[in-house]
Amino acid sequence: MKVAHKGTVGNNADWMGSLCPALSSMPLKHLAVPGSHDSFSFWVDEKAPVGPDQKAAVKHLAGLFRSLAKKVMKKWSMTQNLTFKEQLEGGIRYFDLRVSSKPGEPGHEIYFIHGLFGHKVRDGLTEIVTFLTAHSKEVVFLDFNHHYAMGDAHHRYLIAMLQEVFGNKLCRMNSVEDITLDYLWQEKYQVLVFYHHPSAEECPLMWPGNKIPAPWANTTDACKLIQFLETTLGERHKYGSFHVSQAILTPRVKTIVRGLIKGLRNHLVERNLPTIMSWVQAQKPGANGVNIITSDFVELVDFATTVIKLNNLLLPDRAIT
Repeated sequence: MKVAHKGTVGNNADWMGSLCPALSSMPLKHLAVPGSHDSFSFWVDEKAPVGPDQKAAVKHLAGLFRSLAKKVMKKWSMTQNLTFKEQLEGGIRYFDLRVSSKPGEPGHEIYFIHGLFGHKVRDGLTEIVTFLTAHSKEVVFLDFNHHYAMGDAHHRYLIAMLQEVFGNKLCRMNSVEDITLDYLWQEKYQVLVFYHHPSAEECPLMWPGNKIPAPWANTTDACKLIQFLETTLGERHKYGSFHVSQAILTPRVKTIVRGLIKGLRNHLVERNLPTIMSWVQAQKPGANGVNIITSDFVELVDFATTVIKLNNLLLPDRAIT
């Protein structure tokens, strides 16, 4: 698979398998789990047409300015530098996935998409299952939350692909409270797939999207983001589900215009990371605390390790008195 320039993360390839029994017996919805936003966007195809997830005006501009417009789109579409394998080795266990067919292409092939098309979904899933086979106690959340240009046949193709690639690693739908690492290890389940589309309702191996809400702040202001994260965390007990705190800022059109050449990372992410990471470090997991936390460019700071270490706060106080 093609890769953008690399970053580095700590080695957390087996962090779930290394947790003590007090944590592995807790509901997984109470643990702190690091995730990535637009997890697949480490490579996008500048040569392919603009994706169907974009507005008509963007497609029109891309048609007028062609390669120049796509170079700018690439700078704002890429939210990660690390491949799936590198993210997994660094400890990322939740993947935010948006998928699409290529309009006009024969067959039912499905691609990752964020403004521009990424790799084939099958290639990404193969990379993930290879890691899981080598690390039998690690568990991933695959959140298919946006689908574009997909008819019934495309959905059938993707759902069948997920079952073919992961086989008996797929965790059947169950009460969220009953999903602990101990349970998953016993059953040899390693993959929870969340599929936000009615076409998966009849498949017990696909969890519905309402079991993993991921409220979106949709702001460029780090202070407003943190206020939003606090508010939505305070409401998570209503849903009895997993929960995603999206610790990300979202560029508006004027943000992109101001930072046209710099791109998302240099213009928006890096200068706000200290504020966002201060919030992450101050969190506690548990029934009313954080569960999954997602970030852009997970290698810029030791994001995954910071989130994983929050789980120590759930352990009984071992201080000697």
